[in-house]
Parts: sequence; C-alpha cells; structure tokens
Amino acid sequence: MRFRLLPASTLAAVVATAVLVSGCSSGDDWSQPHAKPTAVGTLGPGFFDPATPPSPEATITPRPGSWDVVGPSKAYRVVLLTAGEDPQTRTLVSAVTKWAEEEQVSLKTVTATKPDQFIPRISSAMDLKPDLIISAGNDLVDPLAMVTPNHLDQQFLVVGAELAEPTANVTAADWTGASFRGEGLGMSSEFDPATFTPERAGHAVRAGVAAVLNGLTGIVIWLD
Repeated sequence: MRFRLLPASTLAAVVATAVLVSGCSSGDDWSQPHAKPTAVGTLGPGFFDPATPPSPEATITPRPGSWDVVGPSKAYRVVLLTAGEDPQTRTLVSAVTKWAEEEQVSLKTVTATKPDQFIPRISSAMDLKPDLIISAGNDLVDPLAMVTPNHLDQQFLVVGAELAEPTANVTAADWTGASFRGEGLGMSSEFDPATFTPERAGHAVRAGVAAVLNGLTGIVIWLD
C-alpha cells in the first residue's frame, strides 16, 4: 500500500483542527438531529424550594447530595470550553471529563490558549450546537459575559466561577474560595486555590448539570 504525503498547508490545517476540538470518539457525529435532552432521575429534597423557585440571578444552596441521582438522557451533547493551565482549571477539566465518562455523555473539548482566542473559541463551541457548554477557567468569565447575552438559545454552565450579571442561559456552580466574577469586580468570597479539590469540582459539575436539566438556569448554585 502506498501512502501519499499531504501538502504542508493541508497537514497544518488537520493539526489545527485536532487541537481545537478533541476528546470525541469516532462515533460522535453531531451532524444529525437528536431528541431534546431530559433529566434522568429526580432532584432530592433540599435542592431548592418548589414553593418559591429561584428568581433570575438568584443564589441557591442545595442540600449536599440532593443532585446525586440526576443525570442526562442518552446522547447528551456537551462541549467543554477551557482556558488556562493552572492547577485549579486542570482540576475542573478533570471533573468534567470524569463526569462525562460516568454518564456516557458525548463530550467534545474546545481549548483557548491565549487571550485573542477566547471569543473565537466560544464561537467555535457554539457552532458545534451542543446541548450544553461547560466553561472551566477564570480567563473565560469576561469573554462569556460579552458573548452569552447575544445567544440566549445556547445553555452554558460555568464551574468554579460565575458571571456578575448572568442571563437566563448561564448557570454557575461555585463555592467559598471559587467565586471569580470578572476583572475589577468584587468576589463573593476570597479566592482560595486550595478549595479546588476533585471532590468539590465533581459536585459542582453534577449539581450544575442537574439544575440545567431541570430548567433552573440563570442562577448561581452555591455548594458550601
């Protein structure tokens, strides 16, 4: 069998695409329509008060474990949007990846490596038309605040940080020590890298996704 060498320009394009979108198996074809995702399992008592559902931009503090049995329906499509190589961001990325494996989620990853890529990479994530975009990394908070109000049909989940004035399509899951809201803005608590543990990050992903699947969006989920 003969192998034909690709031109340098073609090879560069292939490599660039592989760097931009990774983490998907050969069976992950998102070009076909699929059923609207639903929640599998029911939120436990204490996740929120059904008598007084949270208002937009509200903060709720769910009872620990009240989200444990909630997961997405089959073929849930998620893009992990990430920026930063700091230990905190890596912990969040690992938590999302582990959750996706456990729940058999169709996961694709879009990574931004420098500031001028932040907004273009958000656009690339939306172009994939996922059911949910999960953002990991403080560097993405300000760009998301600029982009998300103009794309209300796309759901976002920010883990380990939050937007100062989220629209109805942006949900956040954070905790004491992880409440970055953007450059020049005050935080709900002092930033503490030591609080970014695998366990806490995992809870944030699961609680955040459970909220989105149940239509509790545009709020902050506080895990302390």
